[in-house]
Amino acid sequence: MTKYILVSGGVVSGIGKGVIASSTGLLLKTTGLKVTSIKIDPYMNIDAGTMRPTEHGEVYVLNDGGEVDLDLGNYERYLDVTLSRDNNLTTGKVYREVIEKERKGEYLGKTVQIVPHVTNAIQDWIERVSKIPSDDTDEEPDVCIVELGGTVGDIESAPFIEAMRQFQFRVGHENFALIHVSLVPDMHGEQKTKPTQTTVHSLRGLGLLPDLIACRLLVPQPLNAATKDKISMFCHVGSDQVFGVHDVSSVYHVPLLLQSQGIVEYLKKRLRLDKVNISDAMIAKGKSLEKRWREMTSGQERLFDTVSIALVGKYTDLKDSYMSVIKALEHSAFRVHRKLAIHWVESSDLEPETQVSNPAKYHDAWRAVVGAGGILVPGGFGVRGTEGMMLAIKHAREQKIPFLGICLGFQLAVVEWARNVMNVSDATSAEFNPEVKNPIIVFMPEISRTHMGGTMRLGLRPTVFDSGSENWSKIRKLYGGAGKIWERHRHRYEVNPELVEKLEQSGLPFIGRDEKGERMQVLELKDHPFFLGLQAHPEFCSRPLNPSPPFLGFIAAASDRETFHQQLEFQLANFKPPHPEHAMVNESILRNETVKTKLANGIASDNHVEERMSMPKADLSNAQATCTDVKMLSVECSEAVRRSRICEKFKSKSQPVGPLMRISWGLLMLAEDSDPTLEICVVGVRLNQANPGKTPLNGSMGYGTAITPTNIAEHPDL
Repeated sequence: MTKYILVSGGVVSGIGKGVIASSTGLLLKTTGLKVTSIKIDPYMNIDAGTMRPTEHGEVYVLNDGGEVDLDLGNYERYLDVTLSRDNNLTTGKVYREVIEKERKGEYLGKTVQIVPHVTNAIQDWIERVSKIPSDDTDEEPDVCIVELGGTVGDIESAPFIEAMRQFQFRVGHENFALIHVSLVPDMHGEQKTKPTQTTVHSLRGLGLLPDLIACRLLVPQPLNAATKDKISMFCHVGSDQVFGVHDVSSVYHVPLLLQSQGIVEYLKKRLRLDKVNISDAMIAKGKSLEKRWREMTSGQERLFDTVSIALVGKYTDLKDSYMSVIKALEHSAFRVHRKLAIHWVESSDLEPETQVSNPAKYHDAWRAVVGAGGILVPGGFGVRGTEGMMLAIKHAREQKIPFLGICLGFQLAVVEWARNVMNVSDATSAEFNPEVKNPIIVFMPEISRTHMGGTMRLGLRPTVFDSGSENWSKIRKLYGGAGKIWERHRHRYEVNPELVEKLEQSGLPFIGRDEKGERMQVLELKDHPFFLGLQAHPEFCSRPLNPSPPFLGFIAAASDRETFHQQLEFQLANFKPPHPEHAMVNESILRNETVKTKLANGIASDNHVEERMSMPKADLSNAQATCTDVKMLSVECSEAVRRSRICEKFKSKSQPVGPLMRISWGLLMLAEDSDPTLEICVVGVRLNQANPGKTPLNGSMGYGTAITPTNIAEHPDL
C-alpha cells in the first residue's frame, strides 16, 4: 500500500513548502524507499503554460510536454525522478474532468456537486498518479509526497482540503501523514507562536490533524526550545513533532537539517515504514545517495574561488522566473568547486535608449556584462529587451567571453550573426516583426496561431549531432561523445530552414539538428573558448549530483582553461543521461505513458498537442494492445476539429474522411464532420490530389484517406 505524506502551509505562501516536501522525499529515498510527488495548485488554469513568469515564476517543462508549477522542478532535482503532467493537479484539470463526465452522462442524472463528485475526482487522481513509476526502477513508488499549494483557509483550496480529509480515511491512518508548514515570525529576536497556533486551529477545524509542524523562520537563528514547547502545548502535538527550519546558506542543507531533528525516525514509526519490503540493492543505493549528498553540501562550505556570470534576461524583477537556470548554474558551480556570483542584468538596460534616459543604469548594466566571466542569455518571449540581449551576445562573441544561449538566446545569437557578420542589417525574427520579408527566425508550421495553451513544441526531444563534429565539438564531449542527445523543449519559433545553408557558409556551424535534419537545435563556434546556443532548455534536466552538460561546460569555461579541460575529460568518460531509457526515443513516437493511462480511463489529456495515438511502424503489432479499453478522446484543437472517437476496434479498410487539421509534428487527427460516430484510430493520412497546395505542412485542411494500424502496410512510403 502506498504511503501518503501531505504537506500543507499556513499564515503566508511562499515560505518553502516545496523545499521541505522535496527534502522529506530525499531523506526517505536515502532509506531505500521509492518516492514520487504530486503538486496541487488551486488555480483555475489547466496548467502553468500561459502564466506570466513575473507573476508565478518559471513554467517548468516535463518530458511529456507538461507545463507545470516550478515546484515540480524541485521534486525532480531532489528526488532524481521523472514526473508527468498528471503530477501537477490544478482546479482547472479537476473541473474539466468532472464536467466532461457530466456531459457524457457518467453521473447517471445526479446533481453534480463539489462533494462528492469533485472531491472524489481529486482523490481518484491522487491515488492513480501515486502509483505511476517515476524513477529508474520502473516500479510502483512506496511513498507519495503531496504538496497543497497556497495556504489553509484560501477559498480556492477548500475542495482539496475536504478531499484530503476524506482521503485519510480512504487509505487508512497508518498510510497517511500530514506535515504543516507555518511561519514563525522573529520580532526583534523574539519568536512568535500565535500565527502557528491560529493556522493549526483552522486546520483542525477542517478535519485535518497535523502529525508534524514545520516552523519556518526567515532568520538564521534556529527554533529555540521554549518556542518549540509552546507550539507543542497549544497545537496539541508532541515536542518531537515540532521541528524548525531556519534560513541556511543553501537550500541543499535543508534535508540534513530535517534529518538532524529526527523527521525520518518519526515518519518510519508513524507510517510503519519498517513493514515496506526494501531490497538490499535499494538500501545500498539509498546509502550512496546520502553519502554523495553530504559530500556535496560539505564541499559548499569550503569554496574560495568565485565564478561570475552575467544573466541577461527580461524578467529579472522576479528571480523565480529563472529558477531552473539558477539551479543548473549552482549544480555546475558545485562540480567545479566555485562560489557562484550571478549578476542580474535587465536586457533593456543595455540598449542605447537607456543610455539617454538613465545613464547610471546603462553603465551599471554594461559594467556587469564586461566584468563577468561568462554571459548567459536565457529564454523568453516578445521583442522587449532583445536588442540589449544581442548587444551582450555580440560582446561575448567578439571578446571571446564564454557564452550560453538558451531558446530565445539561441535564436538571438543567430540573428546577431546575420546582422554583424553577414551584414544583413534588417535581420530579425518573425516574432518581433511578422511583416519582415526574410526572417531569420520563423514561426513553426505545426503550431497553432489561435490557441496559446499547450500548443508549443514541448517536452523531451532528440538532437542528432553532425558527423565530424566529434573531432572538435566541446558540447559533444560534454555529453560523453554521444551522437544523439535528448533535452526538453518549449518554443514556437525556429531558425528559418531556407537560410541555414547561407548561415553555415558564412561560418556559423549548426552541429545539432532534429532527426530529419530540418530543424536547427545546437550551434557552436569552433574558434571560440565557449560559444554555445541551444534551442532546448537543458536547465530542466540538471540535477545537483548530475549537472547539465551545457551549463557545466559554460561554468567551467568561465572559471579557467584548466578546469574546463578537466570537465571535458571527466564528462567524456562518465556522462550519464538523466532520463530513463524508455523516454529516449524517436520524436515520431508517442512517449507519453501518462496519456495512454488517461486514455484507458476515458480521460482527455490537457495538452492537446499530445492527444493522439502514434506508434512506430516496427511496433504496429502492439497497437491494439496499446489502445485496449480506450473509450473516448476529446480533441479541441480548433473549430475545424470537433470530436474524435478512438475505440479498441480498428477498421480494416481505408476510410474516406472529412477535413483534416495538423495538430502535432508529423501526425494528423480525424475531424468528424461527415460521420460523428466513426470509430477509428488515425495514425496518418494520405491527401487526395484534388486539393493542390493544401497540405498538413502549413496546417491547412484537405481531404484524404485515413491511415490506421491495420492498413498502414498498404502505404509503405509514409
